[in-house]
Amino acid sequence: MRLEGRCAIVTGATQGIGLATTQRLLDEGARVVMVARNRERCEGVVAELGEERVAFVAASIDDAGTAAAAVTLAQERFGPLDILVNNAGMDYTSDLLTTPMADVELVFAVNFFGALRMLQAAALAMAGRGGSIVNVTSQQANVYVDSLAVYGASKAALQTLTRGAAVELAPQRIRVNAVAPGLTDTPMITTWVDDQADPVAFRAAEAARIPIGRLIDPGEVAAAIAYLASDEAASVTGASLAVDGGYTAR
Repeated sequence: MRLEGRCAIVTGATQGIGLATTQRLLDEGARVVMVARNRERCEGVVAELGEERVAFVAASIDDAGTAAAAVTLAQERFGPLDILVNNAGMDYTSDLLTTPMADVELVFAVNFFGALRMLQAAALAMAGRGGSIVNVTSQQANVYVDSLAVYGASKAALQTLTRGAAVELAPQRIRVNAVAPGLTDTPMITTWVDDQADPVAFRAAEAARIPIGRLIDPGEVAAAIAYLASDEAASVTGASLAVDGGYTAR
């Protein structure tokens, strides 16, 4: 129970990596405020996991008021804020030269500016007493993957923010790290695979590109996040932990 009594916020918390992280932090003893757009999913997770341990804000992180609302709810329900997991994000594929600027602005609004707002609000709440912020970036922050230049740029911006925030917030005893997942077996990826002409062959081909020969399990990413959130990582800040099956090591 490495996180016994801790108060955490997890964005994008109702499916995939976010849901696995919510469950892992609860298993480690934390109490969690989920931030996600889908109210029905939020209510379902609360009903399953228990309102004494989990609460939610049904909103998108690109809304300017979401960060403050999440921090306020966390403090009111579960005490001083200890952990922020900046997981919410949107995928986006497009040919770079034909990408509309409106789409670029939307991707950055969620993947970077929304995460920045959450980081600022959480850090102000943690200032002086300390805490841990974990930004979920992507392997695309470090390597190019076809049609993902804009998405990768938004995640690279978040990774660079992680390093700068780690240095600036260290005097406040706030650690800031990143987890960079590879192709993870989430509902979003399942939908993408199922849309292909031959989903079975397509999944196999994607898995073959990963040195360990399979997609990443969301629980494996959640385990890395829990480590960085815990006191076991007390001297780790400004780091980016790849959970990608060796993809970026090639």
